[in-house]
Amino acid sequence: MALWGGRFASETRDEVAKYTESISFDRRLFKHDIDGSRAHVAMLAAQGIIPKASADAIRDELLKIRERIEKGDFEYTISLEDIHMHIESALIGKLGNEGARVHSGRSRNDQVALDLRLYLREECDFIVSGIRDFQKALVDKAAAEPDAIMPGFTHLQHAQVILFAHHLLAYVEMLQRDAERLADCRKRIDIMPLGSGALAGSTLPLDREFVRRELGFSRLTRNSLDGVADRDFAIEFLAALAIFAMHVSRLSEDMILWCSQEFSFVELDDAFCTGSSLMPQKKNPDVCELSRGKTARIYGDLTALLTLCKGLPLAYNRDLQEDKVAIFDAVDTAKAILSVYPAMIGTMTIRRDRMAAAAADPALMATDLAEKLVELGVPFRDAHRRVGSFVKFCREKGKALDEVTLDEMRQTIPEATPEFLTLFDPVASVRKRRLVGGTGFEPVANEIEFWQKELKNV
Repeated sequence: MALWGGRFASETRDEVAKYTESISFDRRLFKHDIDGSRAHVAMLAAQGIIPKASADAIRDELLKIRERIEKGDFEYTISLEDIHMHIESALIGKLGNEGARVHSGRSRNDQVALDLRLYLREECDFIVSGIRDFQKALVDKAAAEPDAIMPGFTHLQHAQVILFAHHLLAYVEMLQRDAERLADCRKRIDIMPLGSGALAGSTLPLDREFVRRELGFSRLTRNSLDGVADRDFAIEFLAALAIFAMHVSRLSEDMILWCSQEFSFVELDDAFCTGSSLMPQKKNPDVCELSRGKTARIYGDLTALLTLCKGLPLAYNRDLQEDKVAIFDAVDTAKAILSVYPAMIGTMTIRRDRMAAAAADPALMATDLAEKLVELGVPFRDAHRRVGSFVKFCREKGKALDEVTLDEMRQTIPEATPEFLTLFDPVASVRKRRLVGGTGFEPVANEIEFWQKELKNV
């Protein structure tokens, strides 16, 4: 008979047991369930609800159960439904009625809410640490290539010259926002729900503050209905992971393009690529491609959790058992990404010659001509039109922008001086972009130094 089966006249059918079990996936919560139970029984003893000797025996046996699970010496059965029932059943099996005291003043509803918050608090910290390693890898690669020049793109068309390091540091900024979002989300994870009971609290004199302190939570939930029904913290966590994955996908797309023969800006180490089953010459950036796919997977997890919660009346409903499937998958996927990318970035080879050749196109400095006219007092829209006419003139003559004479340039840009003919140097173009946040050598060097200091102790 199940631990909850007192009012039932018949056993659960096998197919129903298989349909309703969650032990196949929620067993990973065993550490958090044991931590919560040990804090709970310590409180029960301190409040005189159960004898101290019973609490001590339960706490000791819980540690032994944890050790058995970690060693793989623990039997699971779908008849016990979930990890909570497995641990409680194991306690009762060893301690008899003394073990049965563990659930006093507690429901599986607030128990699972506690376990999930303990789990996500831990995983949130782990993922933020992984993001920091990712940032460090990007900053290290930027520092190793501080003066490599490449074309920047808009609409996937050559736009203006930029530093390769500047491009990498853009992703450092994105990852910083990801870390900040997760750190902020953690504040709403870090709320202790135990004591909410099934939905209405308890008539027993529980000391919720005691448990909060034992488990290191920052505060208590303030409404028992919300305490067991709330999954906002998990939805917010998955939303942060989805944005993180989107950033990874964008970087992956850049790297896929850079690895192509048309670009050849970078080469990934063989350890992070695969070959073709048919074409022996192929070297495919499959890690990057899979990351685009895994991003879609995390989006699906977020959508699943939002959809799961959208029509639920208060308080707890069994639908919420399915939340862990989406949560665990998103966590595992994000951690898998973070296990690969820092090393892949660190071993990536930069093809400076290919980048420089692509950045040498004088058309990338067309905006420099327009801004030089602005310096001379020409309104920008007029300057833009004149330089556009100059580009058209060069195309019609079959000449590159830096192949014309001063007289030819003056046919469309009357204000042109000999200095205008020197504005097609990509290095000089980068050097002049000294604004904070710009792609100039000095501001990018400052950004590298900033991030090296910022990430040194995190």
